[in-house]
Amino acid sequence: MSKLILTLCLIVCSLPLRAAEPWFEKLKAEATPDQMYRFLYALPKGGDLHNHLTGAGLSEWWWDAAIAQQARGYTYYTKIRINNCLPYGSNEYSFAPYLILFRTLQKSSYDQLDACQQSEYKRFQDLTAVEKQGWLDSIRLDKSYEGRNEFFGRHWERLNELWRNPYVVAEILFQNMQAFGKEGLAYLETQEGPEGQLKADGSVFSDDETVAIYRQRLADADAKATGVTVRFQSSILRFLPGAEQDLKDLYAFTAKHRDLWVGVNMVGREDDDKGYPLRFLQTLRELRKQYPDIHLAIHAGEVDEPNHHVRDTLQIGAERIGHGNNLITDPDTMLLMRNGPYMVEINLISNLLLEYVQNFQQHPFPEYLRAGIPVALSTDDRGMWDSNMTDEYFVAVREFNLSWEEIVQLGRNSLKYSFVEEPVKQKLLKDYDTRVARYKAQFQSKGLDGLKAIKPVSYSFTCKHYQLCLPRD
Repeated sequence: MSKLILTLCLIVCSLPLRAAEPWFEKLKAEATPDQMYRFLYALPKGGDLHNHLTGAGLSEWWWDAAIAQQARGYTYYTKIRINNCLPYGSNEYSFAPYLILFRTLQKSSYDQLDACQQSEYKRFQDLTAVEKQGWLDSIRLDKSYEGRNEFFGRHWERLNELWRNPYVVAEILFQNMQAFGKEGLAYLETQEGPEGQLKADGSVFSDDETVAIYRQRLADADAKATGVTVRFQSSILRFLPGAEQDLKDLYAFTAKHRDLWVGVNMVGREDDDKGYPLRFLQTLRELRKQYPDIHLAIHAGEVDEPNHHVRDTLQIGAERIGHGNNLITDPDTMLLMRNGPYMVEINLISNLLLEYVQNFQQHPFPEYLRAGIPVALSTDDRGMWDSNMTDEYFVAVREFNLSWEEIVQLGRNSLKYSFVEEPVKQKLLKDYDTRVARYKAQFQSKGLDGLKAIKPVSYSFTCKHYQLCLPRD
């Protein structure tokens, strides 16, 4: 412990002192929570670099997109009762989570069920208001007793075949672009791959067909009007038996589609030790012999116990660390990351709701920020938290007394450490600096009265945790 304290003291004591912006300190002292939220909602923001696209859709967006798919021949069913149709001990109990409600199937799969299993399901359009609300609530953490096991073990299993429709996923992407654009975000680097997408008849789209669907949605006028630049990361589930081959396949795919896919991410529960970072060292070394300039981001440090996974993740080539909660228990790696080429993607709300911290004061974010480790705020699975990027900024300002300079630096970091191609990155950074300077001048001119015209869109997170309840979409 003494070594850790000494290391942190050496880091913090060597940081340069910066004068606070008086106007922002006055704003923090005088603004109501509502006014501060309005200010942060309109604040120009950089990018969201840690975003799982299928976890970023609000329940209502999924519902609307599913219903709209009737025009393409898709019909969706969800399980509303359990009639014990399968014998105890069958594979269905363990593999396809039979014993959960609101698991969603498309019609091609529903038609293959026997009569008993079909009796457990109901077509989306036929759900009662109570059943529909149950489905909507089932894919977000909306109850106090829900945590990481509910999230990791149930949410995607409930969406199931809905997130295997590329037209639906493309619509979730657009909805994110639209919502982010309204709160001043300029860049979205989201995690989504092409594999395993289903046609209405149950056959599988080729990767090229899926990519074409995403390209077309991004080219539509309403998507361009959001002003949000989008790039993708491919992602693998790191603890699966065939993860090494998945990694090879996604490197090849990413290299083929470099204009949209800018990197590879390794995801999955870090407390499943089958996905430990060094498992992939030799595979990545072989891949780097073949493919130039494939960026790598890895989830690491999102675990309760102290370990060296962040250090190991850097060893296998990661440029960005997703979460990094327990990095604080490894002072040598903290020193390595200080003012270096590596960045930690901070997910405050995710870490609270999944119980990696019991309250925000336990979060290491301010230590990283003020010790000189590059960090940026991100949303992770915002649809399942029922939150947005402004919520992340609101938490950071309220809980950690951020200065104006720190807020601006967080936004710059989210662009500086993005994987987008360099000419686009430089344009985004230049535009960000211009937008921030303009916003600062506008606020200094109008003061708190100028916030009245801002119409923020919020969700349930700030309402539940701060009693700040604002209009939804």
